[in-house]
Amino acid sequence: MEAPERGALMLVRFTACALICWTAVEIALYLVVNQHNQTPIQIVPCLIRSLPLLIGLIMLIKAKALALWIADKLDL
Repeated sequence: MEAPERGALMLVRFTACALICWTAVEIALYLVVNQHNQTPIQIVPCLIRSLPLLIGLIMLIKAKALALWIADKLDL
């Protein structure tokens, strides 16, 4: 694997991990605010807030293919 592919792979993995961490913080803050306000936790807002987690997991699974695509696009 050449340097552009390694850089693109690192970019894809970093972005995927950032999305996963962002989702964890979002859901934790949602739970804390609802507990503080003594309101029930609803499923739909949790599902909407967990969409970046799903995207991040898909990016981690398809990291090599995404990295090759990005390296090919940047190589032009």
